[in-house]
Amino acid sequence: MRCALALMLTGLATVGAAAPATTPVTARATAEGGAVGAALTPALHRALAGIRGEALRAHMRFLADDRLEGRGTGTRGYDIAAAYVATQFEVAGLEPGGVGGTWFQPVPFRRMQGVPDDGAMALLRGGREQRLVRDTDYLLGNDPLHERASMTAPLAFAGFGVTAPELGYDDYAHVDVRGKVAVLLSGGPPTFPSEQRAYYSSNLIKTRNTVARGAVGIVTVRTPVDEARAPWARAVNQSRLPGMRWLDSGGLPNESYPQLELTATLSRSGANALFADAPLPLARVFADAEAGRPQGFDLPARVRASSRTRHSPVESPNVLGLLRGSDAGLRDEVVVITAHLDHLGIGVPVNGDSIHNGAYDNATGCGSLIELARAFAALPERPRRSLLFVAVTGEEKGLQGSDYFARFPTVAREGIVANINMDMFLMLEPMPEVVVFGGEHSSLGPIAARAARAVGLSPVPDPAPEEVVFVRSDQFPFVRQGIPAVYPVLSGASRVAPGDSLSPTQRWRRTIYHTPQDDMSQPMDMESGAKFMRMQFLIGLEVANTTARPAWNPGDYFGDTFAKGRK
Repeated sequence: MRCALALMLTGLATVGAAAPATTPVTARATAEGGAVGAALTPALHRALAGIRGEALRAHMRFLADDRLEGRGTGTRGYDIAAAYVATQFEVAGLEPGGVGGTWFQPVPFRRMQGVPDDGAMALLRGGREQRLVRDTDYLLGNDPLHERASMTAPLAFAGFGVTAPELGYDDYAHVDVRGKVAVLLSGGPPTFPSEQRAYYSSNLIKTRNTVARGAVGIVTVRTPVDEARAPWARAVNQSRLPGMRWLDSGGLPNESYPQLELTATLSRSGANALFADAPLPLARVFADAEAGRPQGFDLPARVRASSRTRHSPVESPNVLGLLRGSDAGLRDEVVVITAHLDHLGIGVPVNGDSIHNGAYDNATGCGSLIELARAFAALPERPRRSLLFVAVTGEEKGLQGSDYFARFPTVAREGIVANINMDMFLMLEPMPEVVVFGGEHSSLGPIAARAARAVGLSPVPDPAPEEVVFVRSDQFPFVRQGIPAVYPVLSGASRVAPGDSLSPTQRWRRTIYHTPQDDMSQPMDMESGAKFMRMQFLIGLEVANTTARPAWNPGDYFGDTFAKGRK
């Protein structure tokens, strides 16, 4: 511990000497404009040394216990986890940050449970019907508005379903999907800059665009890249789990569209059947997609489909703890630190185990959230800005809890200056690197890089930009509200053993991710976890203490898209 701490403090002192005005470590140092090195008080030494991997493991052990039954959104197991986090916040010395002086922000949901045996899908060509096989060829999506739906409609292929005028790209330029079921490829054009690729890969953005073009359904074909990332068998198992949508004040599920009567995903066999008589073969479609060429054409078939979805109301809370800032001029500004508390609950047994414990996903993030709250609250001088620690619900259901909070925050939205998100950081072995997703978009990036180097971690670029991680975790709803955000994760992608094609991290994502095997029996290098938590502490401390608010970089795509008009 002494060597690791010495390395961390040496890094801090070096950073502080280079940029004392923008890298404060304590509120006093910032207010007085002092160098960071001079601010390394015994209290700060104690705070850093007190961030321990053993404490993280203890929180993970509780949150990933079988008795919490996978912490599914809206379940008893999740409620137990929420009570645990609220208790830990109170023990740490935070004050309730939820609704009505409580630790909670209740989120109303519509629970959607598909009835697999009461649904069908078939292709109609020239008077012939080709029935597709559920789970083998297709999966039906849960319908947020219709408990029963049936439809017959023509099909039209529309590439990725992307319209990006700033890049001169439009998959709908040569096809009309009005009154048709749009067939879309998963993901986004690989030739796009990373920001646009992430944005336009979002299912939310693609669905909005497709609905605006008049489609009555969406069928998704997975690209070879996505097939390699997520095996079809995993998708089948997860299709058995209920979906969730938060409800607005009128009781309607968010981001729902009455005209969409079919959503489905096809396996490779289902896609082959769909494109059997298409103007272009599926292999050519994939090749054109990889080359970034817009695509669109009618398919010589219609689809007949029916589905049944059971709806029920359920409530699941976000858990919030507030540490008020010390500076009278800045305490109304808030740094929001998030981690999702939910996981997948109980599902289809895999190797005899049906409980998705979610040890890495995301007991790591929530355990860290608790430890950061404790470390910040223990400082003898609180940070200048307020810190709000939020354990969100419904991430696994499509970033539902974070989206609800970002739209209806329990603090003034204009006062939220930044979001720092923690989600599923792997510690399978000593992890020397960190990827800061979103760091290239705002002034948070250099802060995160300095913090990483201070604790002995090396910032590295995104090793898998095709996975568009920046739009897939709880920072993205904040970004959509114009709030700068970062999502750092430990990385070991470069640590590929001789003769192997995958790193341990890559292999984990392909074999363990979102399965019941994500439990406490896995390898865990807790010192890597401690370094990572210290890094997050330093990011939060600098953001909370620096006088200037975090800002989007000039000309940044996300800043220009979402932050115009925001203070």
